[in-house]
Amino acid sequence: MIFENEVFKQDWRSRKKVQIFQYLILKWGFALLIGLGTGIIGLFNSISVENIAGFKLLRTTSLISEHRYLEAFVVYAGINVVLAAAAGALCAFISPAAAGSGIPEVKAYLNGVDSHSILAPSTLFVKIIGSILGVSSGFVVGKEGPMVHTGACLASLLGQGGSRKYGLTWSWLRYFKNDRDRRDLITCGAAAGVAAAFRAPVGGVLFALEEAASWWRSALLWRTFFTTAVVAIFFRVAIQFCSTGKCGLFGEGGLILYDVNSFTGTYSASDLVATILLGIIGGLLGSLYNYLVDKVVRTYSIINEKGAAFKIMLVVAISLLTSCCYYFLPWISTCAPCPTDKTEICPSVNESGEYKRFQCKPGYYNDLASLFLNTNDDAIRNLYSSRLTKEFHISSLGIYFATIYSLGIITYGIAIPSGLFIPVILAGAAYGRFIGTLFKPIATLDTGLFALLGSASLLGGTMRMTVSICVILLELTNDLLLLPLVMVVLLISKTVGDSFNKGVYDQILKIKGIPYLEAHAEPYMQNLVARDVVSGLLITFSGIEKVGNILHALENTGHNGFPVINEPPFTDIPELCGLVLRSHLLVLLKAKIFSKERVLVSHDTFQRISALDFGKPGLGKGVKLEDLDIKEEEQDMYVDLHPISNASPYTVLETMSLAKAAVLFRTLGLRHMCLVPKSQLRPPVVGILTRHDFMREHVLGLHSNMNPH
Repeated sequence: MIFENEVFKQDWRSRKKVQIFQYLILKWGFALLIGLGTGIIGLFNSISVENIAGFKLLRTTSLISEHRYLEAFVVYAGINVVLAAAAGALCAFISPAAAGSGIPEVKAYLNGVDSHSILAPSTLFVKIIGSILGVSSGFVVGKEGPMVHTGACLASLLGQGGSRKYGLTWSWLRYFKNDRDRRDLITCGAAAGVAAAFRAPVGGVLFALEEAASWWRSALLWRTFFTTAVVAIFFRVAIQFCSTGKCGLFGEGGLILYDVNSFTGTYSASDLVATILLGIIGGLLGSLYNYLVDKVVRTYSIINEKGAAFKIMLVVAISLLTSCCYYFLPWISTCAPCPTDKTEICPSVNESGEYKRFQCKPGYYNDLASLFLNTNDDAIRNLYSSRLTKEFHISSLGIYFATIYSLGIITYGIAIPSGLFIPVILAGAAYGRFIGTLFKPIATLDTGLFALLGSASLLGGTMRMTVSICVILLELTNDLLLLPLVMVVLLISKTVGDSFNKGVYDQILKIKGIPYLEAHAEPYMQNLVARDVVSGLLITFSGIEKVGNILHALENTGHNGFPVINEPPFTDIPELCGLVLRSHLLVLLKAKIFSKERVLVSHDTFQRISALDFGKPGLGKGVKLEDLDIKEEEQDMYVDLHPISNASPYTVLETMSLAKAAVLFRTLGLRHMCLVPKSQLRPPVVGILTRHDFMREHVLGLHSNMNPH
């Protein structure tokens, strides 16, 4: 929402055509910069992960081939622990906000929840480096969530004109000084993050629309599409460059792109039965996954609160557990002879091969090692492959699924940047191929396509997204003919999962105590009216108020908005003049535009303050209460609040249904909603609602005897 006070309106009226043109150019220019910046970071991330993980796997495989098994484990686990500890230390000491996926935090910001550290430059730095270290260390995590957070941080840095703390400020960029423009940029950044992680530009736009953004406008659709198109073009050029071998081990398989376009487009009734079964299983496993992640994150939060040392020790412990599982579980798998009709070299000789020899004799391969001793991207590519019809034994698929499913749950919540998409895609692909192997005698689809459907079902069961996941998977796999089955499996898994609990990102928002406003009102809100949830003392100001009264209110309350009331002799009866923000009051008090008499100030007096000073400050910026230097004699002077008051605040009758007020509050993107009385004999404002007044805990705390269902 744009706060339309007289200062803002005058600023827009005074702008020349060249300034308006510059504003429009900057909006599209920022979209271009966000796309390029996110693309560069995504490419750097992919190249780094492929080379670091590739070196580790090549060294481990080399030692195993020389039968130096213990030394191979020490090297493998040692590199993993060092990388994991470095990622944990970055999060623990520099930016704790960089831990986790980042998607819930971006969702919260786009829902209207401001937080100082969510999009800070330090968070951007730790998110980039920590994600590279975490993924390279072999954790069951992905870079997709961190890439969304990275794109949002980059957009925020541009939108607020840089960072004053780090000496990176550009005054000519400070055009985006309101919530709407800032949120639009961050939405573009989130879409670019998905496009960079998955090489799915259309999927990125749909992800921003379906999951990230709370408010959407048609003009924003064009800019997000342009941003993701820039990312796609950049990656296409970069891949062509890297295919020449100039990017180290990155080139052929560094980015996630699983080509399964061997599907002919025909399927039988047994395939539909298997698809429905996958959807049901995906919904059940997804809801269980969300339930267990909820418990694990709550447990880890108790450990992480004990300090940085405990955070790092937890990261190291999970890293050691993951390394042990990845290295020792392949030993229980039996060696299988290399297929005679193979199109790939068997056993494999590179770090991302499909037939890992591990401890087997020449001419044989270990199917579990082909999954565990690979990067996550290459493991998914192997599971999706339609060429490898007999590579994975059904018992190996069961072991791999159980391991990835469990490790994905216990890894999320530790102090490293970690995405949830890859663990879910991996686990889904494993049980999808497992089901495909069972149905192989009667099904026409190959097991690789069942793996894709399994990933779709588990994604639908955990994330509870449909349209964006469907398009992302189609862009990943280059197979439009599989669209009907993917749609069916997503719809079924989401429906089954919704009957048990909420999506994983919604649960994480709740765990972190973030006041996120849902798109729909809770059922119990139908039985309440707006005045039923008003709590605390209402503080109002006169149109021309004493400096001391304002200072006292700011010092003794944490309110961010105050109704402004015009009183006699300026009006015949008290009437609502507008709403003034705390941040604007601080700017006004610091400028000391005071008068000894209670009179309206002239327009020229306010020329001493720039309209930019009243704009939305950057993260951690803005005037603070301790910055004020108000002398005792100045507290008896007066200040005119009319020029900085929003003269058209959103108001509703106190008797409006709370459900209706909640939907209105979220739909309009409000921060404050004034309640006006039904009777004219009462004060012009009887209460003010903020997002906290619509939270479940607040409402049920005031009405404990109410049934929440």
